[in-house]
Amino acid sequence: MENLKQFLFALSAAGAVGFVAIIFVLRWVLHFKEGLDWNGGLAEFNWHPVLVVTGFIFLQGTAIIVYRLPWTWQCSKLMMKFIHAGLNLTAFIFAIIAMVAVFDFHNFAKIPNMYSLHSWLGLMAVILYGLQLVLGVGLYLIPVTPVSWRAACMPIHVYSGLFLFTSIIAVALMGITEKLIFGLANPKYKDSPPEAIFVNVLGLLLVVFGALILWIATRASWKRPSDQIAHSLHTNRGATDPIHQRSSQLVLLVSQGVKWRPPDCSITFQTKRCTSPKARHSCCRAWWWQQQHHAVVTLLTSNSWKVCRGRR
Repeated sequence: MENLKQFLFALSAAGAVGFVAIIFVLRWVLHFKEGLDWNGGLAEFNWHPVLVVTGFIFLQGTAIIVYRLPWTWQCSKLMMKFIHAGLNLTAFIFAIIAMVAVFDFHNFAKIPNMYSLHSWLGLMAVILYGLQLVLGVGLYLIPVTPVSWRAACMPIHVYSGLFLFTSIIAVALMGITEKLIFGLANPKYKDSPPEAIFVNVLGLLLVVFGALILWIATRASWKRPSDQIAHSLHTNRGATDPIHQRSSQLVLLVSQGVKWRPPDCSITFQTKRCTSPKARHSCCRAWWWQQQHHAVVTLLTSNSWKVCRGRR
């Protein structure tokens, strides 16, 4: 991975900011508000911000970047898919419980439901998130889905995930502001009481957390190595010029550390898991280079490039 120290700094900062945001929202409802309970009152409503920040924002952000953690690259891609899906499913369950808490409180207090823009956008976000989860499982966890479908839908899957994550943070900020305006009476929100300042800082923490997650998720050099190869395949599949295909794919390999460009290669990529240099054959030439705690070997045969990961 390029710029490992920069990645670890961004990851540590995101984790710290997200954890502090959870502490802030708990402090808000336990100290400034009525605490937590499930009795139809304000204490039940307080589960809403706690579950949204903890699940819908923090867990979802973790799910977005879980593929980019270098210490998970030795795990199988299938296992990482289950972890990614599990985190997203947990976040979705938290969001459903958060919505139930709001509806219970509104019904108990005879307050109309779904009248604010925050409630409209929040419900849309939950529905779209559920759809994203179902389609993600259907496309990437069920083995019968054609590979061509997975490759074609991956850019949409990534974009929609980042869009929903950003939108949910924006909707959460709307909800925080709405709660402060309605909940603070004496002194009012405009008078900047301690609770208002405290919760405004919570909003800033959510924005910073979202920015760090998006930064980590959009850096191409921090992708899982197999994802970089797949991205190269998908990007260059439609090219009609074989020389252009080879050139584009070799640029990817050079950027990962291959220092020598072979005079010719096949335009076909195959992925295979290797555990040691024993995978070399007499018809292959191997180039090893260090990538953090693991190594990547590129084997050149007469028919294909085989990109393998394993230990030295």
